[in-house]
Amino acid sequence: MEKVAREIQELKVEKGALILAHNYQAEEVQLIADKLGDSLGLAREAIRTDSEIIVLCGVDFMAETIKILNPEKKVLIPDQTATCPLANMVDLKKLNSLIDRYPEAEVVSYVNTTAETKAHSDICCTSANSIEVVRSLSKRKVIFLPDQNLGRWVSKWVRDKEIILWPGYCYVHQELISLEELKRLKALHPNAAVIAHPECTPAILELADKVTSTTGMVNFVKGGEAEEFIVATEQGLCKRLQRENPNKQIWEFPGAICKDMKKITIEKVLDCLKREENEVVVRPETLEKARVPIERMLKIG
Repeated sequence: MEKVAREIQELKVEKGALILAHNYQAEEVQLIADKLGDSLGLAREAIRTDSEIIVLCGVDFMAETIKILNPEKKVLIPDQTATCPLANMVDLKKLNSLIDRYPEAEVVSYVNTTAETKAHSDICCTSANSIEVVRSLSKRKVIFLPDQNLGRWVSKWVRDKEIILWPGYCYVHQELISLEELKRLKALHPNAAVIAHPECTPAILELADKVTSTTGMVNFVKGGEAEEFIVATEQGLCKRLQRENPNKQIWEFPGAICKDMKKITIEKVLDCLKREENEVVVRPETLEKARVPIERMLKIG
């Protein structure tokens, strides 16, 4: 593995490439990345870079977003089958029917959506800025898609909007992070602070000491006074939290693993960079339409 990591570093320098990795990636992939972060952070890094080649270690919608923001650059994904079941829950025909039903509403598309879905949206958001994005809108009605748990969390803090939820969910946060397991972990570690991703169910969020994005979790653990943390999100982030906070104890949810995120391996990163294959392609008309809501989101922060 060390040999593969060295080869990646050498190739990266030779080709002038940038490697971006999401917080849910396997630890060995996190360690070879130039930048590690959440969807919003990676999007910002992609805009800043001068690199002509960007390797996105994550799932397909993230790679599409990077391509939309950098249409002139070569964006690669180590495994083209790495997808997001949540993003794929949006049916465009049904979405168009919903838009026709609520013509006075603005469509807020979570970044965890396909390029086609973004192209049908007014503005995008991430878990880090979803509340700010919805608050910024002038219209009172909002079609929020696709994550219903995130949408419910936003509606709790934005009371002057009517939020129409799409019935989507992340299977990791909805099904693999259970209330029963949280109660078990709290009983075992009564002094631990509970931090949860807003894609978790309302029952989990009610028991959390902090509800925030993955980057928010990184900052909360680093700056928090607690010595133990129960982390209600995908296990990949827990590896980063433990690595960066060796004097604190991180408790993860057993089995909370995104299978698609884990399709990316350092061997695949090396092969992708060496061959410059698996290039991300977004149709020009879709790219232009999808770019508008993403850029509108980035202006908000």
